[in-house]
Amino acid sequence: MGSRRLLPAALLAVVLTALVVTPAVLVRRAGLEHRQTTPARAGHWLGGWGTAQATAGRLPCGSCTVRNVVHLSVGGTAVRIRLANTYGTGSVTVGHATVALPAQPGATAAPALLREVTFAGARSVRVPAGAAVSSDPVPLTVTGGRDLLVSLYLPRHSRLAVSYHPSAHQTNYLAGGDATTAGATAFRHTTTHWYLLAGVDVRTADAVGTVVALGDSITDGTGSSGDTNRRWPDLLADRLAGRPPGKRHAVLDAGIAGNRLLRDGPPTSGVAALTRVGADVPAGLGVRTVILLEGINDIQFDRGVDAAALIAGYRTMVASLHARGLRVVGTTLLPYAGARAWSPAGNAVRVRVNSWIRTSGVFDAVLDADAALRDPTDPGRLAPDYDCGDHLHPSDAGYAALAATVDLTVL
Repeated sequence: MGSRRLLPAALLAVVLTALVVTPAVLVRRAGLEHRQTTPARAGHWLGGWGTAQATAGRLPCGSCTVRNVVHLSVGGTAVRIRLANTYGTGSVTVGHATVALPAQPGATAAPALLREVTFAGARSVRVPAGAAVSSDPVPLTVTGGRDLLVSLYLPRHSRLAVSYHPSAHQTNYLAGGDATTAGATAFRHTTTHWYLLAGVDVRTADAVGTVVALGDSITDGTGSSGDTNRRWPDLLADRLAGRPPGKRHAVLDAGIAGNRLLRDGPPTSGVAALTRVGADVPAGLGVRTVILLEGINDIQFDRGVDAAALIAGYRTMVASLHARGLRVVGTTLLPYAGARAWSPAGNAVRVRVNSWIRTSGVFDAVLDADAALRDPTDPGRLAPDYDCGDHLHPSDAGYAALAATVDLTVL
């Protein structure tokens, strides 16, 4: 898709009502009262896990089963899966699907905890190109902070490009034929993509709403240790799980590596955040708050972009989310001196944008990731312990520090 020309939205009237200080981060709360939502009833559906589809590609086998491993943010008594063929080149048929709790790390499903999945009562479902479907509810008791195996049998798709999320930072598994009920030995190949699966919803009484983290590779978890769920949205979910009932929230990770706020990037980077926000901040799942961390890739790779263009994009994004009754937490852009694409001009844009995020009053709250993760002796760089080594992405410790700065009361 081509670049999208953006126009600034009308200036938002925002009233500053509270000032909350948390470690290494200043959080402002503004105008929240008119966007509060009524807590959902016990046994409601929330987004237990989610990802953002970014591109499409051929499966490595013509008829195969993908066993996606996902990490749930909340527990409950039933699940349902959401499939999205957003960027597919044709209709994809899922011939059979199952969900299961793992017996051990990896592809091993616990046989007694494996359940068949149906779609409007049928075992198979057709997902047209550009469309999404949800399954019927599946009774299964699940626990937040634990994995779930979602197996999808995709027959005869060697010539079709199937929509997927490229950078799972999670080992997923492939087997020939219908292996949706098979043991781990059937899955002889691995992938780091999540194919066709966009989300797992959980029916729960433990949490009252859903938080969506919308961002780029930093939200996607680049630089974190694989198969350990140390992306900062996962760590935020762990913090929220410790809250008392009535204060807990599910968390969805809508990060895409390489994503930009204003313009479409290369295919694996997805379309611009302003374009995908409608699909990747789903309706009907108790979403209350969006934490936005986007813009560093615009600065790095679109050398003509300036602070005014990014600020106009942020205003447009916030206005669209406020129109849906959602809170928006703006996150300052991390320092990146030493990174391959760093430039003095780009850093100057980052500094101006961060100043605006902190002081404009457009956001309902501000997460100052820059202040939390920068090197105190060299503020243009990530602190050494928080740097994964490329001077752009946090380490596991950096992601933990980022998750720890979120003031849970604003969610």
